[in-house]
Amino acid sequence: MKIFPVLFLLFILQIEISFGQNELIPLDKIAAQIGDDIILTSEIESQLLQLKNNGQNTSEQTSCDILEAIMFQKLLLDQAKLDSIIIPEAQVESEMEGRLRNIEQQIGSRKKLEEFYGKSTFEIKNEFREVIKNKLLADEMENSLTRDISVTPKEVKTFFNNIPKDSIPLINMQLSFQQIVNYPEITKGDKDIAFGKLKEISENIKKGKSFETQARIHSMDPGSASLGGKIAATRGMMVPQFEATLFSLKKNEVSDIFETSYGYHIVKLLDRKGDDYECRHILIVPEVNHESLIASANQIDSCYAELEANKITWEEAVIKYSNDESTKQNKGIITNPITGEQTWDMEHLNQVDQQIFVLTDAMEKGDVSTPNVYTDLYERKQGIRIVRLMNRTNPHLANLKEDYSLIKQAAENDKKQKIISEWVQKKIKKSYVKIDPSFQKCNFKNDWLAK
Repeated sequence: MKIFPVLFLLFILQIEISFGQNELIPLDKIAAQIGDDIILTSEIESQLLQLKNNGQNTSEQTSCDILEAIMFQKLLLDQAKLDSIIIPEAQVESEMEGRLRNIEQQIGSRKKLEEFYGKSTFEIKNEFREVIKNKLLADEMENSLTRDISVTPKEVKTFFNNIPKDSIPLINMQLSFQQIVNYPEITKGDKDIAFGKLKEISENIKKGKSFETQARIHSMDPGSASLGGKIAATRGMMVPQFEATLFSLKKNEVSDIFETSYGYHIVKLLDRKGDDYECRHILIVPEVNHESLIASANQIDSCYAELEANKITWEEAVIKYSNDESTKQNKGIITNPITGEQTWDMEHLNQVDQQIFVLTDAMEKGDVSTPNVYTDLYERKQGIRIVRLMNRTNPHLANLKEDYSLIKQAAENDKKQKIISEWVQKKIKKSYVKIDPSFQKCNFKNDWLAK
């Protein structure tokens, strides 16, 4: 838990903040100084404007909160430098590229992004690289302060008992699931068919057909097919086989067919500047043949029959029948990839696996669904699965019996908050802090004006 989650996030996303601002920022002056670093009123106003543009309510206190978030980051950065924390350039580059791609999705394309800034992607990265690096340094410094924090069961109970009765949160319905999945074998014949399809597409391109059009019609990559196969990225973002082929090409050259863990590809290099590149690619994924799918269905049918007849326990069935690497070694438990927890709420289910709620909606705890066709959206592969409802909790006021893990997390966050606040106060006392009189009446969380 960050001290100032929303406002701090706005500060570290200066690239996003600078995007789309058309209103004028008032004349600059120094709002505060931390050591040798100054904070300008324009930094505060730009973030305040972004909040307004996003439809959020603001007040005089909002500007104070933004200023405190920036001052907090300045303290973290100063300590990170004293502690000689190092952020690898590859991590900075990856973070930078991720942010640019987010903006690119909003604005429409990498070309439009460059037109908006009036600069090349390379120049944009150079301009904002220090911002991103400072954000990563501050994050790492904050994490180092709280990394080893934990709470005992007694501390969890004390934390919960200290929550005012009228402030105990309402917990939405939570669900947890297990699955047994059998993915059909991809045979050499399946691969040969996919290779043959892509070979025919490749030959058509050589004969003069548009690579972009062929990608829109045939590519099985859901992220780029509608864009004519276009991808803008930087070295390290794609799988090694893809980039090894790409970086061997000349501009406008089309590759031979190559294979990755996703399937068979051809790629056309559009442009490359250093590690940044634009390309088009076509992906053909080997599809499971009918016989292999039937074989997997028979396996899961047998599994379901044994479970129904109580000839095998669930744990034994997972080991015997599942070939899903992500759940087989964990009793088939499906982890929520958004939170890392074993519980799900409806919002996350709708984002990740809509089918599973339909399967289990009428089930009781411990019930097992009948076999169904299943598509893993992350791995882009189809299989047959059965799902077991581990638990379902109805909406209720939080309590230690049903919600211990959630309360424990809240207790840990509270403890971390106190540790960070203590660190901030000690750091303030050792630092030169000057705040403009116009902000000295702010209701800060920390005593920045301490003598």
